[in-house]
Amino acid sequence: MRRRALRRVPRLPEGLRIYAVGDVHGRADLLVRLFAAIDADLARRPPISKLEIFLGDYIDRGPNSRQVIDILLARGQLHKLVLLKGNHETYPARFLADPDSLDDWRPLGGLETLASYGLAPSLNPDHAERRKLATRFAAALPDSHHNFFSGLQTSFCCGDFFFVHAGVRPGVALDQQHEDDLLWIREDFLLHERDFGKIIVHGHTPVRDADFCNNRINIDTGAFATGRLTCLTVEGEEVALLPVAP
Repeated sequence: MRRRALRRVPRLPEGLRIYAVGDVHGRADLLVRLFAAIDADLARRPPISKLEIFLGDYIDRGPNSRQVIDILLARGQLHKLVLLKGNHETYPARFLADPDSLDDWRPLGGLETLASYGLAPSLNPDHAERRKLATRFAAALPDSHHNFFSGLQTSFCCGDFFFVHAGVRPGVALDQQHEDDLLWIREDFLLHERDFGKIIVHGHTPVRDADFCNNRINIDTGAFATGRLTCLTVEGEEVALLPVAP
């Protein structure tokens, strides 16, 4: 278990262990491997209670978005999960309501997501094809997946930690944050060096290695491209990275 020192000493309620997972982006293979590592860790040192928190961006870019959601739904039958919303999870509903929004979704991996549901989009669909794709996507999207997308939380607070996809707006109370900031913010958040009131655990902005700052921890290590899906464990005052076998 690799440990990192933070300048302040945040903590969780006694007896609780949290596993926080960064952006998956369609890498079902990495998610399966990560769950094996979590289960092995639980077997070695069972906690009194635990939560598995996912920071959003389950879909797009990687090849297996649909499978990622299926795996998470199955995991949620046996384990307590907190599933947060990422900016990429806003696109399926937008596409179903407005097929021309595929212009925005396509560069972010939307075609890969559609392909994972059995569709075969061309590289640059025109208006007519977008409408057909939206109709076929609506038919291919199981109710369980529709409910998955619509039921995602935008943030989760526990102890001295605040879990979110992208970050928070400096100067705004954590319980007053706007969803757009929680899903999309970058520079204003990343460059802020003062206390947010909680340690912000986030993803959204890929980094080579998990980034431990005085006021935040970034665990998006670009899994879809690097093959490294990062999991942070928090228990009491201990903050660590969970080793995952290659």
